[in-house]
Amino acid sequence: MGIEIETKYGGTGASFFSSILVIEELAKVDASVALVCDIQNTVINNLMRKYGTEEQKATYLTKLTTEKVGSICLSEAGAGSDLFALKTRADKKGNYYVINGSKMWISNAEYAGLFLVMVNVNPDLGYKGLTCFVVDRDTEGLHIGKSEKKMGIRASSTCALTFENVKVPESNILGQIGHGYKHAIGILNEGRIGIAAQMLGLAQGCFDYTVPYMKERMQFGKRIFDFQGLQHQVAHVATQLEAARLLTYNTARLLETGKPIIKEASMAKYYAAEVAGLTTSKCIEWMGGVGYTKDYPVEKYFRDAKIGTIYEGTSNIQLNTIAKCVDAEY
Repeated sequence: MGIEIETKYGGTGASFFSSILVIEELAKVDASVALVCDIQNTVINNLMRKYGTEEQKATYLTKLTTEKVGSICLSEAGAGSDLFALKTRADKKGNYYVINGSKMWISNAEYAGLFLVMVNVNPDLGYKGLTCFVVDRDTEGLHIGKSEKKMGIRASSTCALTFENVKVPESNILGQIGHGYKHAIGILNEGRIGIAAQMLGLAQGCFDYTVPYMKERMQFGKRIFDFQGLQHQVAHVATQLEAARLLTYNTARLLETGKPIIKEASMAKYYAAEVAGLTTSKCIEWMGGVGYTKDYPVEKYFRDAKIGTIYEGTSNIQLNTIAKCVDAEY
């Protein structure tokens, strides 16, 4: 839970690339567990490490490595892909702020002990009023809704949050007032690499389960893996998996060297999500009727994969970002 957090706060002091490898490996078994790890390490911990004061780091990083799960609150009913349209606001009252509004589709909300909440402290300034606040779970006025009944990643909670006159001290501002949009954009770019790793691991796990079955299943007197038509499909998927892996790993390495990753992160997230959808669908087909039943895990991989094209920026948003980057390069 504290892969990159410095050892003085109880973390392992490892690299961002280490986080990506852990997320990938966890997703081979369960994408929901991988998501908890992803959000905690690539988003929550890194936001606190980059923008937290020394007092905030000492208070929260030590807990995030041992006892508290974090959750980031961005999306609202009218602010999904259009992040800057959020309406939740914080009004200054002396040395504290009062937050009112609601959030939707908040991952980890059911069991999170700490929320990083993006609100607007000055709606007249538009997105330049966006500011991030640290809100503890037991803060009065914070209400957590029921967990959504989702198609996939069902072990990961997704809830709505309501803020009714939630008082938070001024010292709970994370980073600078009005810089929330910069923090959000920056950390989402990193988070997209984590989602790419999640989708990659999920797809690889499904592939690793299915191929041995194809080598055992006999039809017409030989293994179904021996039919050339299926071999070509397997080769196609295996190549795409490796391409997704290289995109994801390369983007993580670029980040660690301090180079721009906006285009590369979008490419990795977009492509890995597409590959996960294709891989899991093909695996169901390769396994035939049993692949369509809950007695085997491939249908779960299939359901879990779909979210990759939706959260942390839909596939269309990724394509928009890639196109803008290409336009700027020429």
